Amino acid sequence: MFSYLQLTPGEPAPWFTLPAPSTPTYALDTTAGRYLLLCFFVSASGPHFAPRMQAVLARPDLFNDGFAAFFGISADPRDQEGRLQNRLPGYRFLWDNALSAARLYGVTPRESAQPGQGLRPLWALMDPTMRMIGVIPFEQDGSDIARVISLLESQPAPDRFAGMRLQAPVLCLPRVFEPDLCENLIARYEAGGGELSGTMRQIGGKTVGINDLRFKSRRDCDITDQAMIARIQSAITRRVLPEIRKVHQFHATRMERYIVSCYDAAEGGHFSAHRDNTTSGTAHRRFAISINLNADFDGGEVSFPEYGPEGLKAPPGGAVVFSCSLLHRVSPVTRGRRYAFLPFVYDDTAAKIREANLSSIVAAAPAISDGG
Repeated sequence: MFSYLQLTPGEPAPWFTLPAPSTPTYALDTTAGRYLLLCFFVSASGPHFAPRMQAVLARPDLFNDGFAAFFGISADPRDQEGRLQNRLPGYRFLWDNALSAARLYGVTPRESAQPGQGLRPLWALMDPTMRMIGVIPFEQDGSDIARVISLLESQPAPDRFAGMRLQAPVLCLPRVFEPDLCENLIARYEAGGGELSGTMRQIGGKTVGINDLRFKSRRDCDITDQAMIARIQSAITRRVLPEIRKVHQFHATRMERYIVSCYDAAEGGHFSAHRDNTTSGTAHRRFAISINLNADFDGGEVSFPEYGPEGLKAPPGGAVVFSCSLLHRVSPVTRGRRYAFLPFVYDDTAAKIREANLSSIVAAAPAISDGG
């Protein structure tokens, strides 16, 4: 007899990254903010696949990427040959040939066995913060289908998944930068211009900078003037770090990067949902600080999908401070330009992680199609 890992309601759902039809690295954690239903069906050629797919495809009212998203997870390489295709919005497939995700969710048995032996197809449903709601193994009579659909139907709206509207665990701090410092930083950007800013992704064990304008459109300008850097350090040390210590009991001692960033409506400025510490080259980052430098723009709000759709727009000189582990996005700027100063802070322990991982960072690579 085989035994299996049992995930229980309330546990954090395991994160994983798998190949998908659209990308070689699809990170499940970037899709948080709605209910996620995983279907570990093993193979589309199996007898249990068709009725379950028919059931979920019949419910686009549920699987619309707003309320919920469906992920079919295949362990059969033949399924990658065109017989399974994404159907957007709402329906996606992932390839788990090595059963790496299957092990995390109790699809494979605990006991050592031949690859593929003793597999237990199942459904796994999680809430918008990626905490487990339920795991339902497939049944021979198909009764699991009605159970999982009923369980999903019974859930409240994603922004009320906890039974109440939640506030993201972030700090909103006005009066971090003085008006003249904001103006000077914007002037520095305008004088020097900005370069396209990529995203960091883990590819082949390396942290690689990628320029993908569908995922992120932003330009950055480095601040190198030492007097201005000293003034910035003083402002953050005196006005931000004490609040991080008070609320999070974390003593930040280091700051990474001095940049002025620009999200320009003319370029579709935005940043899709992501986390700031998911690669070896960014694992040291602890808190992100987003300081707005101006107000004459529309859009460009920072939001945290796991806790609801509401966006935050700090006043000029004000900061939004949050853990680098939180999923966040910047909505498209629809008018004007949003200028911001965007550092990360960390401590001496994290500095050792950064030093150890410096060799894993490589130069920017060609654009790729999807991910996060």
